[in-house]
Amino acid sequence: MAKYYFPAVFTLEDNLYSIAFPDIKGCYSSSESLQEGLENAKDALCLMLYDMEESGEPIPAPSDIKSIRPAENQFVSLITCDTIDYRKYYDNKAVKKTLTIPAWLNTMSEREEINFSAVLQEALKERLGIDN
Repeated sequence: MAKYYFPAVFTLEDNLYSIAFPDIKGCYSSSESLQEGLENAKDALCLMLYDMEESGEPIPAPSDIKSIRPAENQFVSLITCDTIDYRKYYDNKAVKKTLTIPAWLNTMSEREEINFSAVLQEALKERLGIDN
């Protein structure tokens, strides 16, 4: 899980953009406008990289944007993706965990009305180096 950037090739045909990522096999998108294309490209890239992370597939290194030679009706843009942000947005269902703590710590925490779930989430984010 990380922040990535990959070049995308935008091809304009009949007032529509088709978008391809040369380094990511099977990663394509399309749009009717440039703004929509940039958003769709980011979404397609994040989804593909998320799936690759989940399946343990290696993430390829991005090509140098200067090495891609677009055709006359094409241009290349660098698309960024943060799979942690993507996970926070799309994979945010609650998961129940059972844990064990000493009785004295439980008693003291309950007296202080500490939310165990919130403390655990904060500690995990800190340990993993994830910003809120």
